Amino acid sequence: MLSREELLAGELVVEGRLVDASNATLFGKVLLDDQSSYSVVYKPIAGERALWDFAVGNLASREVAAFLISQIGNFNCVPLTVMRDGPFGIGAVQQWIELDPDLDLIAIGQQSSPAIRNLALFDVVINNTDRKFGHILPISDSEILGCDHGLTFHQEFKLRTVIWHYAGEELDKSEIEKLKALKIQIGDESRAALEELITADEIKALLERIDTLISEGFPYPSEQWPAVPWPPV
Repeated sequence: MLSREELLAGELVVEGRLVDASNATLFGKVLLDDQSSYSVVYKPIAGERALWDFAVGNLASREVAAFLISQIGNFNCVPLTVMRDGPFGIGAVQQWIELDPDLDLIAIGQQSSPAIRNLALFDVVINNTDRKFGHILPISDSEILGCDHGLTFHQEFKLRTVIWHYAGEELDKSEIEKLKALKIQIGDESRAALEELITADEIKALLERIDTLISEGFPYPSEQWPAVPWPPV
């Protein structure tokens, strides 16, 4: 299994570009000293397009922040992701997850399962504005990851997702305890790490979303903006 230290230290070699992505999204490998290699996705900050609604900071930092929240919040739904230098400068580098091409991602995303519910809860926490079916990475029935978390953590709540079938549901006891523990982590041990990735206002909004989730449960789609990203796949 690839470690964070190996992902940071290995030689990053670019092998191609994922042409469907709107920003520079490069496929490559991290080469380790023992001659082993791991496939990765590399998103250099220099290849990002300016966005009117994400004018502060960069998308790569949000990718790394999403991984951090996934880990400290015990969601465990984002592949290993780091910020590091590469052939085109500093950017987010994430371990590549190989999927079975025969998987029906739309059917999986619409099912009710603990793994999909975990991803849906995570998306509300990070304020994900781009959860498409194609950003769902099923590893097994009990483990579903997600990718493409650059459009997250906006201080204005603007959730856009294809996973709305939990709307209006209350959180169960374990979910509430998970969120309370996450809030403590953000206010204590992980605050400094988050401050390097997103703004103070975005961290404040993150904590407020957690409080709202605990008290009100899963939100309903907004009538103020499109609730589903386009294209949805």
